[in-house]
Amino acid sequence: MKISNSLLAALCASLATAAPTLQALDFSEHGIEKRADPSLVGYLGAFFLGDEPSVYFYRSNGNDPLSLTALNGGQAVIVPTEGTGGVRDPTIVAGGGSEAGKKWYVIGTDLDIGKTTWDAAQRTGSRGILVWESTDLVTWTGERLVVVEDETAGMVWAPEALWDEEKGQYLVHWSSKFYAASDSGHTGSPSAIKIRSAYTSDFKTFTSPSDYVDYSPSSVIDLTFLPLGNNAYARFIKNETATNVFTEISTDGLFGTWTRPGGASAIIEQGVEGPAAYWDNQVDGKAYLLLDFFGGSGYAPYQSTDVESGSWSAADKSKWPADLRHGSVLPIDQARYDALGSAFA
Repeated sequence: MKISNSLLAALCASLATAAPTLQALDFSEHGIEKRADPSLVGYLGAFFLGDEPSVYFYRSNGNDPLSLTALNGGQAVIVPTEGTGGVRDPTIVAGGGSEAGKKWYVIGTDLDIGKTTWDAAQRTGSRGILVWESTDLVTWTGERLVVVEDETAGMVWAPEALWDEEKGQYLVHWSSKFYAASDSGHTGSPSAIKIRSAYTSDFKTFTSPSDYVDYSPSSVIDLTFLPLGNNAYARFIKNETATNVFTEISTDGLFGTWTRPGGASAIIEQGVEGPAAYWDNQVDGKAYLLLDFFGGSGYAPYQSTDVESGSWSAADKSKWPADLRHGSVLPIDQARYDALGSAFA
């Protein structure tokens, strides 16, 4: 999610002063190398295109994680009617607990930038999350706009969610900035952008949100996770002030101690946003990270065989589609792969 350069200039402090550094983490007891899964035969991607604020589906060509083809003849699969009538940053959330393998959600930012400005979108933007649900990844119903922040928030951007086994609910997170309660018109100076979180069981009702990542005075947005196994996680965040993406690692859960491989100034890439991470279905311990070059051609793929070290390199993009913007990728089994091909041929 991109904001204007003039607003970025007002947030000039570096995130490096606030971010934790890596303190010789020992991963040997965590067994976090992700194992390949022979039941997974492909990938489903959900994105928006350029400034087209709808959800477009792409399916992998076989089990190739870096080769996708548009579904539905290149037309949008989900077109919002609630809120602003536009959706950005769509993410597919796999069901957890009793919903595992039976239900999926698509959630996204309620924003059609063609109807507003970047300044207005942060001062008086939507405070809700757009939600759809499905039992087969083909038919999407139950569209709703769920307000998750109070009237002091200027916007809710880039929501994502994952199942928290310890809590038995979905942890939902997004980015917001806040204005003084006395500033009802949001005409004054806001806080830095923070990442907020809440829990839900049904994407209809949510717990009261709280700060999840606050690196003020730097602004942070576009959080995404990559589960590493055994309660360990990698997370990827955009420093909106410095316009780069960095990674942090926790070996003790979603609310554990997060450390930054390579030190406080280490980054993966400059001039990018919207990270989306996923594992290779066939190669043990290999992962991919999509980074959105928002001022250029959109998503480009990166790869790593050592996620916990923070080491990522550019991947082959010769078969990667152009103009894909901030979204997500979901590994899928044969039944889902075939059903998507049949429904959207």
